[in-house]
Amino acid sequence: MDTRIQFRVDEETKNLAQLMAASQGRTLSDACRELTESLAEEQRKAMNHDAWLSEQVNAAFDKFDNGEARFIKHDDAKNQMEARKMKIRNR
Repeated sequence: MDTRIQFRVDEETKNLAQLMAASQGRTLSDACRELTESLAEEQRKAMNHDAWLSEQVNAAFDKFDNGEARFIKHDDAKNQMEARKMKIRNR
């Protein structure tokens, strides 16, 4: 089901926006709809990433709680990360 969104802008802003939209072969409603859909997609991606990150954190804590966690010294972790970065850069 579609829903309606209403907001107010001054007349000059509306007219200029309509002219710009028309120059791009679309209506102001089309432009507003596209912006709204784009914002919604960005939010979906952010929510999906947050959910994934929470799963990863919870999995790490589960490993720790189960005694399956493996700890790496800071210098070793730094060296491993630098090696990974170099591998990516050299692709």
